[in-house]
Amino acid sequence: MRLLTASLFLLSLLPAAAQTAPVMTLHDLKDAETLGADLYTNSNATGLVLVVVRGNQMYFEGYGEAVPGSREAPSLNSEVRLCSLTKIFTTDMLAKLMSDGAVRLDDTLKKYAPEGAVVPQKEAPITLEELATHTSGLEREIGTAPRRTPHFSYPDYETRWHWLASTELKFTPGTKAFYSNVGFDLLSDALAEAAHTPYATLLETRTLKPLKMWDTTFYPNSGQCERLMTGAHEEGPCTITANTEGSSGLYSTPADMVKFLRYLVGTGAPAQADDAHGVYLLPSKLAGQYGLDHAGRPSGIGLGWMHLAANGDVSHIIEKTGGGAGFTTYIAIHPASHTALFVAETEGRTRGWEPGFNLFKSANNGLLALAGLPPLPEPQARRAGARHVLRATQRGRARRPSKQRRAVRVSQRKVTRRSANVR
Repeated sequence: MRLLTASLFLLSLLPAAAQTAPVMTLHDLKDAETLGADLYTNSNATGLVLVVVRGNQMYFEGYGEAVPGSREAPSLNSEVRLCSLTKIFTTDMLAKLMSDGAVRLDDTLKKYAPEGAVVPQKEAPITLEELATHTSGLEREIGTAPRRTPHFSYPDYETRWHWLASTELKFTPGTKAFYSNVGFDLLSDALAEAAHTPYATLLETRTLKPLKMWDTTFYPNSGQCERLMTGAHEEGPCTITANTEGSSGLYSTPADMVKFLRYLVGTGAPAQADDAHGVYLLPSKLAGQYGLDHAGRPSGIGLGWMHLAANGDVSHIIEKTGGGAGFTTYIAIHPASHTALFVAETEGRTRGWEPGFNLFKSANNGLLALAGLPPLPEPQARRAGARHVLRATQRGRARRPSKQRRAVRVSQRKVTRRSANVR
């Protein structure tokens, strides 16, 4: 019955002609209220925030409780963990330094490595582009964090570069895509070296301060920590997360994300350059891609971004998922309607989402419905072998699926947040 609510919401916004020839019919952003309520209900979240931006218009709503038992809904000033949405800030910085002429996409990681550091290669060296597109051949993580390590504070600079010297690449860089968190931390290290500036300072100077994103940080103060949304399960302290500044460490607020979304859709001052979220690789040209399709099978891979549907398609969406420390986060952009949304939810007492529900895909379809467009079509089911590798990517170990319905259950479970598992 809960999923029926989502279906009725989508159908209510679609013009009759959409069944045969999709044509945009923009709806008022206040219609997103039903979408947010549906996302909250079906995610079993403790609290959820939804921001939608179109041009100079903005919609915000908070659902549930910011802190369990508080009886207070999340607000525009509630602090959230961005998790892997941090990566699109990193690639935005990459695009800025490319524009400055400070770096090139084909620069090797070795060029920006610490003196004496060993950087592995397999037939070819790792480049900055391959780090930014998850095609470097690096593992997802360097290993399990020591017991009681706060979220997003492992590994530090010395630990990851020491690990890199002894690791073996999974494949020749540029031939496959395999989601890597450590790759983005190494990318931020390289950008800091290229700019001769600590990365956190670089991000603040070039992005956060110009956009007036005052509550977006790796160094939360006591006031920001008091405003941090929390879920039903203990997830450790609110603390400094600069060790994972390239991959997952950023804190922010819905108010700051309004400013960031406007920057992404081109109505902020300044606006993001188009090439920062363009398509750089076609998955069809790779030997395989693993861990990139939580929101749908990508049609293109960008610098940290995934693309759904072709660029010329009116339903084309640019997206990035995130998760960890009891949070699930998401950004999706619909270029044709100049609309973007941000969602962050905290885990409820019932771990995981309702059966058959995917927050990312539901958010995509709600975004399209606001433009009067039908949902994205579901791709045909993957071969069992591909599901097997995806499961290995998500869980860190390969386990053979026994039946097709088992693969469906795994797909539902993979959205459950794990302390060491960052999307």
